[in-house]
Amino acid sequence: MKRKLLFPVIAALLLAPWPVAYAYDEAMAMNTPMDIEAAEPAASPSLNAYGHSIGSVKPGDLFYIDSSETAADTLYTLYITNTDELINCYRYMNLNIGVYVQTDIDRWEKVDGNPQDIYLTIHNGMVDITLPGGGNYKITVDKGCFYCHGIGADGNIASPEFYMTAS
Repeated sequence: MKRKLLFPVIAALLLAPWPVAYAYDEAMAMNTPMDIEAAEPAASPSLNAYGHSIGSVKPGDLFYIDSSETAADTLYTLYITNTDELINCYRYMNLNIGVYVQTDIDRWEKVDGNPQDIYLTIHNGMVDITLPGGGNYKITVDKGCFYCHGIGADGNIASPEFYMTAS
């Protein structure tokens, strides 16, 4: 009698986690994906660097995020993709990252809830930003500084290249 009950009990215990995983997957599948779009080159930040100089970064936009169809908070990661090039040209590069929410057609306000400044450097190479769903956002470089110690191996001074993901 105990053997007959043992198999159904073990089977039930092994299959119990499946509904939880399925419900989680189903909830994730119902979310509408958000849209991340790179800013036009004219609106992007820029810098004027040359050998053995200290300088500042001209502010500009990096990415526009449309999460208006998503209700959940989303973790975004902003990367500098060419840190290996930058380290050959710069002793340091510190970029103050701004996060803005769209409040009207052409009106943006700094997102509250980030009590500290967000700095992206060539030494950390990435930063995480969590944004609530239901809005349009832009990620910017508000200011920055660098020390350029020379040109790269190819004879040029590298500029940072950015990439953004959502998870």
